[in-house]
Amino acid sequence: MAKKLPEFLRKYFWDVDFDKLDMNVYPKFVLSRILEYGNEKAVRWMKKNYTKDDVADVLFRLRIVSPKSANFWAIIFGIDKKKVLCLQKHYLEIRKMHWQY
Repeated sequence: MAKKLPEFLRKYFWDVDFDKLDMNVYPKFVLSRILEYGNEKAVRWMKKNYTKDDVADVLFRLRIVSPKSANFWAIIFGIDKKKVLCLQKHYLEIRKMHWQY
């Protein structure tokens, strides 16, 4: 059974068909958007619906979350920053070559 997202999260999914977005089918996508853009209400919802392991999985496997956000969430959830993909030195160096600001 599809599990729709609450309406207050619609603003974080401006580029997809929100009404067809299922939190169980696309958990990494949903989590990455909330980790990067979510407000306090969105984060409370995230904590009720996903586990620390779900958050860690996003941080360990995806570079879609910015280094600044990833660092913040690693601290909040007590996740080893050495395992966070977008915080690894080689990625940060590549990022600096493309975006020097």
